[in-house]
Amino acid sequence: MLKIGVLVSGGGTNLQAIIDSIADGRITDTSIEAVISNNQNAYALERAKAAGIPAECISPKDFEDREAFNRAFLDRIDSYNLDLIVLAGFLVAIPVEMVRKYAGRIINIHPSLIPSFCGKGYYGLKVHEAALKRGVKVTGATVHFVDEGMDTGPIILQKAVEVKDGDTPEILQRRVMEEAEWVILPRAIQMIAGGELK
Repeated sequence: MLKIGVLVSGGGTNLQAIIDSIADGRITDTSIEAVISNNQNAYALERAKAAGIPAECISPKDFEDREAFNRAFLDRIDSYNLDLIVLAGFLVAIPVEMVRKYAGRIINIHPSLIPSFCGKGYYGLKVHEAALKRGVKVTGATVHFVDEGMDTGPIILQKAVEVKDGDTPEILQRRVMEEAEWVILPRAIQMIAGGELK
C-alpha cells in the first residue's frame, strides 16, 4: 500500500481528483494518510475531512521564523511515515532538508508545459496570464519530481491543452485543470503505486 500525503494551499480540486480516483479504482493500492495546508481556510481541508482523511494546517505565520517552521513541518511530515508526498497547489517553498530526505518521493503538479512558464513567480492564475500574454496556442500541465530547484525536477507526465480565442486566465485555468491536471496527477500516482515508476 502506497501511503501518500497531499500538501495543498487552496480549494483542493487536485486533491479531490486523487480522492475520486482512489474511490473509483483508477488509483489502486494507495491511501491518503494526511492532507496538510499552510492555509487554515483552505477548502481542501474540508474536502479531506468529508472523505475521512486526517487534515491539518501548519502555517509559517505561526512560527517565529522560517527555520522553526521548517523543523516543525518536517517533523509532522515524518510522523505520517509517508511513501510519497504530493504537492497539489502548495504555495510554500519546501524545506531543502525535506527535499533531500524525501528525494525521489515528492511530486508536484504544475499548470504549464515545463519548461514554459515555470519557476519563481509562476503559479496559479499567473501562469495562465503569462501564457495568454505571450500568445501561445498550446499550454497544459506537468507532473514532475521535486528537486532543490523550482519546477526543475525530472518530468513524469505532461498533457497539452489548446488555448482558444477569447480565453481569459480563469477560463484557461479551468480547462487546464479539467483536461490535464485532474488526469495526469492521478495517473502519475498510479504509475508509482503500480511500480511503473521509480
